[in-house]
Amino acid sequence: MKWTGMYLIGYIVLIGGVLAALWKMGVLASIGMAWTVIGVVILIGLGIMIAVSHSGTKENIEIDRK
Repeated sequence: MKWTGMYLIGYIVLIGGVLAALWKMGVLASIGMAWTVIGVVILIGLGIMIAVSHSGTKENIEIDRK
């Protein structure tokens, strides 16, 4: 598995932990289900963008023609 995939798995686990903490404190009950889902989708999209931007260096390949 590439590092980008590992980053996304870690990011999803982090989001799950934050959601579990907010649920345990009762914050999610006051926010509502729709806003919670919207926030999770935004966070997953942000995680994908960060993972792709940090996925590695872009290198150019030079071909020597003789």
